[in-house]
Amino acid sequence: MRVTEGGIELEVPGEQTEGIEESVFYNPRQELNRDLTIATLRAYREREERAETYLDAMTASGIRGVRAAADGWDVTCCDVEADAIDLARKNLERNGLEATVEHRNVNALMHDSTFDVIDLDPYGTPMPFADAAFANCRDLVCVTATDTAPLCGAHFNSGVRSYSAVPRNTDYHAEMGVRILLSALARSGGRFDVGVEPLLTHATSHYVRTYLELEHKATSADAAIGELGYLSHCEDCLYRETSQGLIADPLETCPHCEGERVLAAGPIWLGPVRDRAFVAAVREEVPDSFETAETARELCRTLEAELDEPTHYDQHKLCRNWGLPANAMEDFLEDLRAAGFSASRAHYGGTTFKTNASVDEIREATEDGLV
Repeated sequence: MRVTEGGIELEVPGEQTEGIEESVFYNPRQELNRDLTIATLRAYREREERAETYLDAMTASGIRGVRAAADGWDVTCCDVEADAIDLARKNLERNGLEATVEHRNVNALMHDSTFDVIDLDPYGTPMPFADAAFANCRDLVCVTATDTAPLCGAHFNSGVRSYSAVPRNTDYHAEMGVRILLSALARSGGRFDVGVEPLLTHATSHYVRTYLELEHKATSADAAIGELGYLSHCEDCLYRETSQGLIADPLETCPHCEGERVLAAGPIWLGPVRDRAFVAAVREEVPDSFETAETARELCRTLEAELDEPTHYDQHKLCRNWGLPANAMEDFLEDLRAAGFSASRAHYGGTTFKTNASVDEIREATEDGLV
């Protein structure tokens, strides 16, 4: 079927029918992801003027590569599927665009060639491709992970295998996925003396997306590894505690309620998941012509204001636990701020928020407004 996205007309596979999987995958629900990719590439070009080459590592229909080529990037599209290569070539020709199209294993290509920007958007975990990307990317690695159940701990053993970490299924499961992914990527980069800085990261729908700026210095790799640590989470009272470093010292009992149902997760990324100024620049690069423009800008605004606390809460879940009615989010957050705490919305859902207050402090600060 034909689709128009970002002003580009493309031929893409039809929707899956009767349980038959198309040989070339196209996901219309990833349009926000792709729109933000173009806006991010535009903002990054202003940040690093020498960045010119872009690898669409799993090109499928070619939609990312075609859109990047239309935006002036020197694009290489790669896929191991012959049907994908044929479709990518047709879509480039349809739009009068040029790009290098490679029919090969992308790990081999990344080990053989160097690119300014590498975009990994595989089906499932990106980790089988991470080492090759960090080994030969100059500036920016863009990564999508769609295996959110392993990332957040819902499929525990799969998460341990894929990410060499212990994920836990908590109330903030989406953020657990974000921080497990960033930890694994930081450790992958570190193997090549490459430090990573997350410029923009978001968990949306069924995937996590991050854009990592690279610095090719051992000290930068050390600094990135220094952002890793462990998280203890009490399932009874929701107490959370983090500790820096790669040696775990998990809590046996909760220091708040003395309960023994304490989960330990890690190593996870404990640092910021985005650069506020860069996210603002991305927001400015989202044109009105993008179908997801309003959603993309609102996501960026939320990320700009979001606190760097390594976990978030959901007001509705807290209120259910307390047996109290929920309040308007802005009033709820203002009550926290009035009590002297930092508080912000979080992008993980409409009633999610971040604060430096404990659960008891949250309740004490907001209870009068909830009744």
